[in-house]
Amino acid sequence: MRWFEDANYPLVSSRKIGYAISGVLLTVAILSLTFRGLELGIDFLGGMEFIVQTEERLSSVEVRGTLAEPLGGEPEVRSFDGDALLIRTVAEGEISDIQQIIMGTLAEVYPNANPTLEGTDVVGPRFAADLQRGAIYSILGALLVIFLYILIRFEWRFGVGSVAALFHDVIIVLGLFSLLQGIVPFSVQIDQAIIAAFLTIVGYSLNDTVVVFDRIREFANLFKTDPYEDVVNRSINATLSRTVVTSVTTLLVVTILFIFGGEVLRGFSFALMCGVVIGTYSSVFVASPVVVELNLRRIRAQQGAR
Repeated sequence: MRWFEDANYPLVSSRKIGYAISGVLLTVAILSLTFRGLELGIDFLGGMEFIVQTEERLSSVEVRGTLAEPLGGEPEVRSFDGDALLIRTVAEGEISDIQQIIMGTLAEVYPNANPTLEGTDVVGPRFAADLQRGAIYSILGALLVIFLYILIRFEWRFGVGSVAALFHDVIIVLGLFSLLQGIVPFSVQIDQAIIAAFLTIVGYSLNDTVVVFDRIREFANLFKTDPYEDVVNRSINATLSRTVVTSVTTLLVVTILFIFGGEVLRGFSFALMCGVVIGTYSSVFVASPVVVELNLRRIRAQQGAR
């Protein structure tokens, strides 16, 4: 299946429209991250985890609202292994006291559910801080390794373009998680699963970008007398069919996971959905235009030196 087989769109010459769109998205994302922040999960804040088995299926959204007042804050509640509930809270106090509050409240509000405690766990503040630090280092380390890889395989301008696109993707998806917290009917807390989703987004976006860059390098050798902008535009159009088909099929699978994967995977799959769309956009309207801009700057510098 091939879409856009004979595509010849003026994508590079329209790159300022892409700059405007990216500028708006980045501004909204940064403002939301600055003023609303991110909702961190128990993995990065520390807290307690309880697995509660019930004889009838309870709505995690209703249970979350039921426990908010007794615990002094809204806990994280997810369906877990059938009729069980996974309850995570950062409430202060002894784990035995928090356990009594949770079980007593559930038994009172849902007497027919006959809740029983199946397991508990505690994430200490120090361990949570280590996880948070490790998550930041993993993303920054991935970006550094990617830059070095592109630098070795192509040249430094391509490395800058790829890292700019990846920063663009991660910041916008983070901004969406910040903007939508408390609005969407599922958890958008940042936990280890979401960090895994971000690393997946980085890999997906890079794969798409490398395909375009490889074609740019190939066409640059074939059409040496053509303007560089035309070469890049021809390269993007040549890979557009592959880019769209890959993105649509990936998005279809992730959307199915979002709909049928259950609440535990909803935040993860939502991050992937956003990442696939934004990553596809950035490989065309961010990574490649950055390479063009850097090449134009190099040409102007050479002309000025003469």
